[in-house]
Amino acid sequence: MSQTASVWVVLLVALVAANLPFLNERLFGVVPLATQPKPLAVRLAELVVLYFVAGGVGLLFESRAGQIAPQGWEFYAVTGALFIVLAFPGFTWRYLMKHRH
Repeated sequence: MSQTASVWVVLLVALVAANLPFLNERLFGVVPLATQPKPLAVRLAELVVLYFVAGGVGLLFESRAGQIAPQGWEFYAVTGALFIVLAFPGFTWRYLMKHRH
């Protein structure tokens, strides 16, 4: 896979992972929970775990392309902010739009 394609795959994985906690009522989209609707704290915990999963996919592609570059705190601050921005559509749909029940 080319580097350009791997960048797009990582961005797509991050977009899906960032919105997954807000678009369903299951834990990680798989495990049903006893409480309905899912609490915001659980959604935020899922968001943190899925941030690291998406980062792992990026790390996998980087290791296959060559040497892994060392990252400082700035990298994680920027990618964390980007992940939160990618989660905005799901958050808006879940909490800011009216839904008929």
